[in-house]
Amino acid sequence: MALTLQEVNELTQEGFVDAFGPLFEHSPWVAERAWSSRPFATRQDLVSSLEREVWRASREEQLALLRAHPDLGTRVRMTDHSVNEQAGAGLNQLSPDEYEQFLQLNKQYTEAFQFPFIMAVKGQTKETIREALSHRIHREVQEEMGKALQEVCKIGRFRLEAVLVDEAEGKAMKNGSERIMYYGKGDVWVYRSYAKPLTNLTLIPESGFVGRDNVLFGMNIKVAVSGEKFFTSFTEGDNTLVVATDSMKNFILRKAGEYEGATAEGFLAFASRKLLETYPQMTGVKMTADQVAFDPLPVPGAQGFENGNLVYRYSQNEHPTAKVELTRTEEGIAIQEHEGGMADLKLIKVKGSSFAGFVRDEYTTLPESYDRPLFIFLDIAWSYEEVEDALDSDLGRYVAAEQIRDIAHTVFHEQHSPSIQNLIYRIGQRALLRFPQLKEIRFESNNRTWETILEHATAGEGKVFTEPRPPYGFQGFSMTKQDLEGL
Repeated sequence: MALTLQEVNELTQEGFVDAFGPLFEHSPWVAERAWSSRPFATRQDLVSSLEREVWRASREEQLALLRAHPDLGTRVRMTDHSVNEQAGAGLNQLSPDEYEQFLQLNKQYTEAFQFPFIMAVKGQTKETIREALSHRIHREVQEEMGKALQEVCKIGRFRLEAVLVDEAEGKAMKNGSERIMYYGKGDVWVYRSYAKPLTNLTLIPESGFVGRDNVLFGMNIKVAVSGEKFFTSFTEGDNTLVVATDSMKNFILRKAGEYEGATAEGFLAFASRKLLETYPQMTGVKMTADQVAFDPLPVPGAQGFENGNLVYRYSQNEHPTAKVELTRTEEGIAIQEHEGGMADLKLIKVKGSSFAGFVRDEYTTLPESYDRPLFIFLDIAWSYEEVEDALDSDLGRYVAAEQIRDIAHTVFHEQHSPSIQNLIYRIGQRALLRFPQLKEIRFESNNRTWETILEHATAGEGKVFTEPRPPYGFQGFSMTKQDLEGL
């Protein structure tokens, strides 16, 4: 059962453990200890409280938590969560040779570290998992244990999505009443070949991106539908008007073959509208998508090496996102909300960043820094003044996620950053200047700056760093064209 944050704060310890204990494999003690941190003001507070208990635990407890996880790609008995996660990555469909390879790699890994290889496999493939396993098997024990615990926390965050209702999402699906009522399907993976190319973009000096051939047009879609006529399915078990979520999945996949546009936002709006037209008992549809990025691989050509249009590599880097929400009104079907975005952007600057002049008191241990490396995780989202600009690239005002990404790269390079807050503000300014068709741009950033181990390497001017330990800092910020006044 999905819970709102308010409902979470009202849970007894037993209810809290029932809801959140399964986030950490066979380790309910994580939730038992986190319960005392209530009330949680935000979703992030809840996540941080759970993860804090993982990092506070003794080494013996941490090892027990790691050892509770099953090997990836094996046929041992697993929890339902692990079964679904491994199936989503294709680990339930290994050939005999692939299975034997995973078996041997897992054996080598477990012998080296005394706990199984752990990786959050959502969005991964068996190839990328095998590549990570082959790489991580050569690390030092302490470093790898820290990485494994980070992956455990990441798995917990993915699993939390099915338990905790996003407050904004819940509000959007209330159907004009105080009741939250919706249902849907997640992880609808859609791959369409030879979609309409993305062209006719406004070119900007910060980006060399001129379009996308869309030879491979991939998305991982989540759909939620609402309507008062579904009420009796909750109260009486009456499924007369219920559209099975499997039918929703198949509907979306079929509509991918009919879509004639070039943007993910356009496809979500197209499929959502078709759902409302097909099923009158639905009054609202919300779809979100993580686009699946594929990098073309260079092949020999007449002019040396050039990108072909047949062979691609599944990218594990940042990826575009999209969101639309449509509702049925007296005037007809209307788009209530839309969003483009770029998620999981990771930016590292070796020097040229500082953080000084902050409040110093008896609680402060952080030293001031005037030339530090800076490593941030960044999610960016934006909406348009006119929603049609997001749906139809032929209008010439579509903003590609790759262009916003390149603006972030450029500003990060150009500016000496006195803080992450100032950095994202300047990125927002530049994006709104280049694209006046945008109504708003929003940021969520994490500070993941590495811990400095050696200030001076033996040779050269280098330094030595390692991964930071949680907790981490984060920032949220939104901007509109009003922030450009006076420039």
